[in-house]
Amino acid sequence: MNSSRKQKFALSTVSSVAQKPPTLWQSLRCRTPLGWLQLRHNKGQFILAISGVAFADILMLMQLGFQGALFKSSVRIPETLNADIVLTSPQIRNILYPGEFSRRRLYQALDVLGVESVNPLYVVLANWKHPTTGKKGPMLLLGADPSRKFINRSDINQNLDRLKIPDTLLFDQNTRGDYKSVLTDFAQNKPVITEIQGHKQHIRGLFTIGSSFGMDGSFVTSTETFLRLYPQRHAGNVSLGLIKITSGSDPHQIAQALRQHLPNDVNVYTLQEFVDFEKNYWATNTPIGFIFSLGVVMGFIVGVILVYQVLSTDVNSHLQEYATFRAMGYQQRYLLGIVLEEAIILAVLGFIPGVAICSLLYYLTQQATRLPIYLTFARTMGILVTTIFMSLISGVIATRKLHSADPADIF
Repeated sequence: MNSSRKQKFALSTVSSVAQKPPTLWQSLRCRTPLGWLQLRHNKGQFILAISGVAFADILMLMQLGFQGALFKSSVRIPETLNADIVLTSPQIRNILYPGEFSRRRLYQALDVLGVESVNPLYVVLANWKHPTTGKKGPMLLLGADPSRKFINRSDINQNLDRLKIPDTLLFDQNTRGDYKSVLTDFAQNKPVITEIQGHKQHIRGLFTIGSSFGMDGSFVTSTETFLRLYPQRHAGNVSLGLIKITSGSDPHQIAQALRQHLPNDVNVYTLQEFVDFEKNYWATNTPIGFIFSLGVVMGFIVGVILVYQVLSTDVNSHLQEYATFRAMGYQQRYLLGIVLEEAIILAVLGFIPGVAICSLLYYLTQQATRLPIYLTFARTMGILVTTIFMSLISGVIATRKLHSADPADIF
């Protein structure tokens, strides 16, 4: 009797377990990975598909890298200016072509409550001669008062006193091009002489900023030397006005007060607004900004097309198998899940070599151009999400063919 009760209890336990629905993890663990098995069945096509996804990732990452380098390189000087508020000419295009405005506006700015000090900055895109090769190239020349700090860069500020000597320059050692001999001579205390506007200039200090899409590098000199090189530039007309405000003051409020106090022949920006203005110029007012954005879109479209071709071919070659599943009672969503599984696998496996190759290309590009191009974590994760989304779109389009998987096709 006791044995009979035990048997009944065991049977009821088995029955209750059999009726208990499996958990999600149990379903996934027990599920046959049909998508993976179908992809790797044709290894040649599988490798080709991964290569296509990797190519799309490389295309998007390179375009995003160039776009990021464009924005980063364009604001490396503006974002480190020793200023809370910046005055510019209304004709300013960007920092390479800032235009001019009257220096008197800086003195008038001192009348506004909260303005602590003002500092004029002269800027021009100079054509300089390489000290050894004699080749000429565009360099941003900054003319400033060497007795006052105009930028928050220690490698420049520690050499400002040297600019008190006439015809003296500080040289950006991260300038695009080959300057090993120049840097070697400087390290050995040999004279390094270059030429700007037909005037010989002595390089007596180094700093590190780098190139941009509009210049090879930059120089810093004194206001006196700047005006000697460009006598057509009147000392009373400056390129940028750097304004420092008193501690605890709100730059936005003082900027608004300056806009009301000064004539409309100057623009008033907070430092962050000036940085945003520079970025916006390159993003919207130049062809290169549009080209990089278009390149990202084209990379996405190319990826969608490549993955769609692979998945569409796979669906066509297995239509009879899908029809068999339908005849066995499997729902349409199960078949869709197989195709979307393939899409996600292609996205992840294509992403890995794409990022690996791109990291190498970033390094080579940085060494060749001196541009600040980096493979950031945020950009990498963004491309991973984009790649999965791209592949899912392709999978959704490819699954339209599954509606034609008629069970009658197996007979």
